Amino acid sequence: MSTAIAVTSADLVLPPTDPGTPQAALLPPPESRSLDASLADMQQLLARYGHVVVVCPTAAPTAVEHRLHAVRALLESDRIALVRTDLPPLGAAVLVRQLRQLAGCDFSPGVLASAARLLAHYIYAGAVLGSVSRLDRVPVSLGSHLKGWLPGAHFAVLAGPTPQIVRLGGGEGHLSGPEFATELLLARGQLQTDWPTSTLVPRWRIPGPVHEAPLPASSPGWWGTGKLVEFAAYLPDLPVLYQLVASVRRETCHWCGMELIGDRCGFCAAPLAPPSPPDPGARALGPGAQAGAHARALGPGARSARAALP
Repeated sequence: MSTAIAVTSADLVLPPTDPGTPQAALLPPPESRSLDASLADMQQLLARYGHVVVVCPTAAPTAVEHRLHAVRALLESDRIALVRTDLPPLGAAVLVRQLRQLAGCDFSPGVLASAARLLAHYIYAGAVLGSVSRLDRVPVSLGSHLKGWLPGAHFAVLAGPTPQIVRLGGGEGHLSGPEFATELLLARGQLQTDWPTSTLVPRWRIPGPVHEAPLPASSPGWWGTGKLVEFAAYLPDLPVLYQLVASVRRETCHWCGMELIGDRCGFCAAPLAPPSPPDPGARALGPGAQAGAHARALGPGARSARAALP
């Protein structure tokens, strides 16, 4: 069965990149849905898809996280993955869309859930802000805070993968961008500026057209101001995303048995088990004896197959 990608907010649902991109399942907030109704919603998703990967930003209200944990505990299901992300709202929406794209491929639910951490490293999420005085999710120096009180001061801020902040027009450098081909998505707030298209696009060598989306309702709270233009540069092509995830070595979670990539299971959050210590007896035999033992264990065809390898 396939895997459903569920979200905790409508802001996390961007238009699909192509007709083959699966839709996201929207889980209503706790204040508008009873616990029994939330349980029924999740049961329907599990019955239809088999596994559910829920993306919930770390900035979401605490009640949302509590509801998700309650649903998973009451259903006693190991087929629900809760994926948390520190990305700002627009970047989180891009991540969700990439997971939706990959959900239509042949990846197992465990690989899909653990791929979220990998994909987040390739999303350059930031914003142009009219003030950083209330920005508390990205490290801001005292000097930037003081300059934020100057009339007309604008700042370019990158939340990830590496936090950066520069004052525009102040000769203080520029944002370091991706070293691979990306597309840019913009969401305009109350700040009037064309800096992302006039400066960021040529500096980051973004070849394609700039796309726009409505500003997520949670963006002003995340960035500390409504005077902003949020942006996210990302890998748009499914073949590239597929190759990125497929190239990572897969492991099996020692706790729940799900397949994973990286160092943590996407379903039970257990860390990757450390490698087993080498067998002292094998060390005593020496490398030649070990190879012979392995060949004998595999059968008579093992030596010829090994010789055929590059």
